[in-house]
Amino acid sequence: MCAHNPPCPTAKAPDREAARLRAHRPEQGWSLLCNGVLLFEDTGELLPDGRVIAPLWAVDLARAAA
Repeated sequence: MCAHNPPCPTAKAPDREAARLRAHRPEQGWSLLCNGVLLFEDTGELLPDGRVIAPLWAVDLARAAA
């Protein structure tokens, strides 16, 4: 999917958020990265294979409640 040199990190890579932007819609709260990852302004992510990465704040709240 990526034609950059050097190529962007894949959607499965731990540094996947370092990929370049393909589309940015701040008024809607999302950005599409070159590797197919959809980033949301609440720090959540939707990966190309359909997996959801929960927003960081949700993880922090769950830890605080425990």
